[in-house]
Amino acid sequence: MKSVWTFALPVLLAACTPVAEQTNTNVAASTSDLEKSALFVANKFGHTLSKIDLGSGEEVKRVDSCTNPHELATSPDGMHVALACYGGTTLDIFATSDLRRVKSIDLGDNARPHGIVWHANGSLYATAEGQKRVYWIRRPLARDAKPLGFATGKEGSHMLAISPDGRHAWTTDLGSKTVTLVDLITRRAPQSVEVGVEPEGIALSPDGKALWVSARGSNKAFELNPANLEIRREVATGAFPLRLAIRPQGDVAVTSDLADGGLTVIDLATAKAVRSIAVSSAEEAEARLQVTILWSDNGERIYVAETGSDTIAEVDYASGKLLRRLEAGDGGDGLAILSE
Repeated sequence: MKSVWTFALPVLLAACTPVAEQTNTNVAASTSDLEKSALFVANKFGHTLSKIDLGSGEEVKRVDSCTNPHELATSPDGMHVALACYGGTTLDIFATSDLRRVKSIDLGDNARPHGIVWHANGSLYATAEGQKRVYWIRRPLARDAKPLGFATGKEGSHMLAISPDGRHAWTTDLGSKTVTLVDLITRRAPQSVEVGVEPEGIALSPDGKALWVSARGSNKAFELNPANLEIRREVATGAFPLRLAIRPQGDVAVTSDLADGGLTVIDLATAKAVRSIAVSSAEEAEARLQVTILWSDNGERIYVAETGSDTIAEVDYASGKLLRRLEAGDGGDGLAILSE
């Protein structure tokens, strides 16, 4: 997460009303599928990878990973989790069962990989911020796995979305203040447009017809046409919307509003902010440093990485209540969930 550590929180922030916090990590999720799920956390300051049992709320395993891991993704078969090693040059793959490292894929000098997607087609995709590239690894677990690089031509290509058919990639480019479309098949020149101030969060709708981007410096989310990057609509959010995630059902998106400790809920059909969910408060925001957000597969829970307090907040979407805070490693950031 680039430049976040030096931004100054405004004196007056539009704060959500804080909710009562439950700190008992034995509060189980209400549905059986969540009770049988595991949450994986990339701890960027501790240089570790955590596995948390969502039934008990306990961290069951933590292992050394790589330098400054940020984002991560699980394989389609649920057997592996891949980390983007932002402080180095590799994508490191671990077994989800025991967090044993099974492979390291080197992207070359100054890669600084960040955004990562393990696609349903089996391919692994990642941004290499230092090289201004997107990489496509067709068979990431094969002995001869070869990363294919695609230039974005933009500074700070950070977060990543991939089309359902695997033909296109989109990046948010913090340094250039752009969103970039990369054609992974034809290799034609990438297309970029400026979207607000410091666009960072990005998500493609499940049907692939809308690309949503949150611009943290604008306090807005934008809907783009994925084919030509035309801005269709924009929505005001909370303060400093660092990430954006679309519910699996495709009806709403939420932004992670770092500077006020809340989540803005956006109705995607009307492109209107319809709710605000308090995870913490404006007074707590600077200490907690709320970053990555992740939906449970059934769309009932939202998991929120609080990098500053080494916790993962679990929020019930329907009620907006904070259910519990899960303890992770130092500087938890990237999240992935896996139903076991």
